[in-house]
Amino acid sequence: MKQLICISCPKGCHLTVDEENDYAVTGNSCPRGEIYGKTEIKNPQRIVTSTVAVSGSVSVRCPVKTNKTIPKRLMFEAMKTLDGISIPAPIHRGQIIVADVCKTGADFIATKGIE
Repeated sequence: MKQLICISCPKGCHLTVDEENDYAVTGNSCPRGEIYGKTEIKNPQRIVTSTVAVSGSVSVRCPVKTNKTIPKRLMFEAMKTLDGISIPAPIHRGQIIVADVCKTGADFIATKGIE
């Protein structure tokens, strides 16, 4: 059995996931806790945040993040896709910077507009 603290909501429920019993989750106070517990044990997922270089602006970096979670095991590979990228200004919030990161269906998007 694995012990986790759920991060799906501010409650922070203490979960127990029983791997030998079809990943049964106990300790959750909402359905999101059960989903989180099973996913975290079977295939952990994360939103990846970083920055990319900007040209043609007083801002030298633009914050980016994946628009949905990707498998945790691909985080470093996803970060490598940002190496050497320089985006010309203007950049609009929500603009796709790298599409289909590591063939996950997730995109790196700008989280800040830059003039």
